[in-house]
Amino acid sequence: MRNEAVAGKKNGHTARIVSLLLTLTLLLSHASFFMSCSSNDGIFRLEGRFRNLNQGEFYIYNADKGWKDTIAIRDGRFTYEIGMSDTTILALIFPNQSEIPIFACSGADLQIKGDASHLRGTEVEGTEENEEMTAFRLRAAKMTPPEISEEAGKYIMGHPASPVSFYLLQHYFLLSPEPDYPQAKKLCDAMLKATPANGTIVRLNKQLTSLAASPVGGKIPSFKATDMNGKTVNNSLLKSDVNIVMAWASWNYESKNILKAVHKLQKKNADKIAVVSICIDASASQARLMFKYDSISWPNVCDGKMWQSPVIQKLGFAAMPANFIADKKGKILCRDLTTVKAIEEKIQSLLDKK
Repeated sequence: MRNEAVAGKKNGHTARIVSLLLTLTLLLSHASFFMSCSSNDGIFRLEGRFRNLNQGEFYIYNADKGWKDTIAIRDGRFTYEIGMSDTTILALIFPNQSEIPIFACSGADLQIKGDASHLRGTEVEGTEENEEMTAFRLRAAKMTPPEISEEAGKYIMGHPASPVSFYLLQHYFLLSPEPDYPQAKKLCDAMLKATPANGTIVRLNKQLTSLAASPVGGKIPSFKATDMNGKTVNNSLLKSDVNIVMAWASWNYESKNILKAVHKLQKKNADKIAVVSICIDASASQARLMFKYDSISWPNVCDGKMWQSPVIQKLGFAAMPANFIADKKGKILCRDLTTVKAIEEKIQSLLDKK
């Protein structure tokens, strides 16, 4: 099996998937969710069979470790094994860019059944979590987006301690085109009540509290941090016509692309655009190299605490890409634009009004 580092430019859809799974696995790797694994032999196993597909390949991403494998299908079947010690979420990425989340842990032995002409109907069996996720996906395939969100909310309220609920909360309420932070907070409160000792849920609940306190139309939260050059960063730096605060990471391609796009616009409109960025990396080394190479001079915070960074939690950033744009008075005009096109169009529309 070919194992490659995740590198190179991905299209927006795949980058979004990787972002989602990376956010989830960073949190789940420290979570205390119970997973119904059969043993603890250090091996995760996956076997599959696809009708109407003699041979081909697709990818399986382990965003927690930052790599992908290519899974080859021969005579409609495949097998995949990998050493694993922690609970994580893998993502199967098919050639049509559809994806299926896989709840994986040591000792799990999963079976996948599908039809190449209808990949959305693919079934995953072997553990309770994967079977419940499969059942949800199959129900959701027949629903409208509002119905899916409603169904996800019902599942979470009925299974607040399940890792599937954590995935659904992120996928349908935080990473949707129109995030529903109030509903996410309500659902997270139920999850916290069911698992009060779960540090993952505690941290997410704090982030959602911050998001609820700084919604679109609200004010930029008061914050204070130290940038990579040892200088103080706070709200006083955000007094321009257009003010942008964003989180990014060296492992998240879409967030880096957004960073570069904002830099290009900021260079042309230095007197109208103010930017503060926060790097989620565990070390500032990559951030320093990128800022030096691209000659980016605005303040960049990288304290090495990743999602536990006080400034990240204060600003209510919960997933990648994360950002908000505010006006001269500090009023938040939009949050969490996820593509270069979206953020470029928003910034340009604000500049055109001046």
